[in-house]
Amino acid sequence: MDRPLLNPSEIERALGTPALASSDYDLNPTVRRPDRPLRSASVLIPLVERGPGLNLVLTRRAARLTHHPGQIAFPGGKQDPTDASPLATALREANEEIGLDPSGVEVLGALDFHETVTFFNISPFVGLVPSDFRPVSDPGEVAEVFEVPLEFVLDPANLQIHRRQWQGQWRAYYAIPYGPHYIWGATARMLKALADRLQAP
Repeated sequence: MDRPLLNPSEIERALGTPALASSDYDLNPTVRRPDRPLRSASVLIPLVERGPGLNLVLTRRAARLTHHPGQIAFPGGKQDPTDASPLATALREANEEIGLDPSGVEVLGALDFHETVTFFNISPFVGLVPSDFRPVSDPGEVAEVFEVPLEFVLDPANLQIHRRQWQGQWRAYYAIPYGPHYIWGATARMLKALADRLQAP
């Protein structure tokens, strides 16, 4: 990117601008959506300052999970009836999955909803976490926690469109390969939404 490194204030300003919601159907408008209610979920997009730049904290989901086993994801999950808000869901899940203390998260803002083909309506929140954060993952939910330079995942040059068969049809989806990690699907689409916000006038 031919631009200065991103900083938390710039991200916070960008998240204050209006934008459209996204979905797993964005690249597949002809895929038929069953008439089925969506379940509420939230994710935290955790950013941590590393030297002059920011890193994105991601997880690789445990292989035993029902939804998206083994895939790269943000910390997050379904909203519980006891959660006070979608943000509370994201912070609770991040605490359970990677040991992130909610009191240490500086929430920079939120992206608009993301609808998935697995019938979730996801509320994504972007948060700055302490630079001394060291993950303590729940092995039942998380197989690995790793970091990626934020500049890399937000660079349009690194965003690709791949295809695979899904329910008998070819389906296109966004992907951001990074070393041995294959960031794709809803996670890549939400990162694109964040990049679009930052690149908007």
